[in-house]
Amino acid sequence: MRCPASIFAVVFFSATLAAPAFAQKLGPDGAPNPTASVISEHDLLKLMSRAHGQIDIPDSKAAVLIQPMGRTWDYFHEVLLHWGGATVIIGMILALTAAYLVMGPLRISGGRSGKKLLRFKAFERFSHWLTAVSFVLLGLTGLNITFGKIVLLPVIGPEAFSDLSQFAKYVHNFTSLSFVVGLILIVVIFFRDNLLQRVDIDWLKQGGGFIKSKHAPAGRFNLGEKMVYWFSMAAGVAVSVSGFLLLFPFYGTNIAEMQFAQVVHAVVAVLFIALILAHIYIGTLGMEGAFEAMGTGEVDVNWAKEHHDLWFAQQQARENPSAMPAE
Repeated sequence: MRCPASIFAVVFFSATLAAPAFAQKLGPDGAPNPTASVISEHDLLKLMSRAHGQIDIPDSKAAVLIQPMGRTWDYFHEVLLHWGGATVIIGMILALTAAYLVMGPLRISGGRSGKKLLRFKAFERFSHWLTAVSFVLLGLTGLNITFGKIVLLPVIGPEAFSDLSQFAKYVHNFTSLSFVVGLILIVVIFFRDNLLQRVDIDWLKQGGGFIKSKHAPAGRFNLGEKMVYWFSMAAGVAVSVSGFLLLFPFYGTNIAEMQFAQVVHAVVAVLFIALILAHIYIGTLGMEGAFEAMGTGEVDVNWAKEHHDLWFAQQQARENPSAMPAE
């Protein structure tokens, strides 16, 4: 049997350890707080690597409540993606703004001739605008998923933001189908004209048309346009495949693969948006006469001579075969 002094020491020591925990359970008025926790949820999650629940359905994945990669994904989505995405997109906008303020639009050096040349047929323009409009809708609704809680929610309130986000999610899902159709059409229609050629090296050596004292030769598409084409095709395939994995979750994928698909989809989409912002700038504000190519399908003859001289020569030879030099 223990002596009374030993028993008193044990009781006193236990009460001393329990005092902070008991204090945490008391509210500001000194009354017990049944919702308080002795240990914080954050500290508890650190101690638990995984947490499973009990379910009545065959899908075992539904029983996973907590898993380590889920917390890593949450940090990526709520912290890294916000900062990284904002840096890339805002950085591109600032860079394009600086380019416009410093260099201004690239004018047709010889002025407009008044004569027009067909550059894109109606179906080619339809394929381009189908993809372009779909991409804009996907980009805006996708940015709402990433930045909506930060940018829109404080402005329009939770109810309006909830309705808008639900509508945006449906638009995002269904527009993805038209984007894929447009992407396939562009790949098929413009594949041959975007193959690399020796003239692309000469175009690069001459400054890509941005050095006014040098002439950069090019075929139907120059090296810059070809790079946009190939990067767009690669990014388009990546966001399409990862997007469909997210659109139809767990069809042949597990939780880790779904998280990886979401990371790929988000990262590639942000880079894709930055690329297309530069493409839009060159096709509108950055170069005189460029928008007309996809607007009406026709370009000024002087524009064609200056930016795509080899293609212009080919078009002239087709219209006037007798003017071709004899071999």
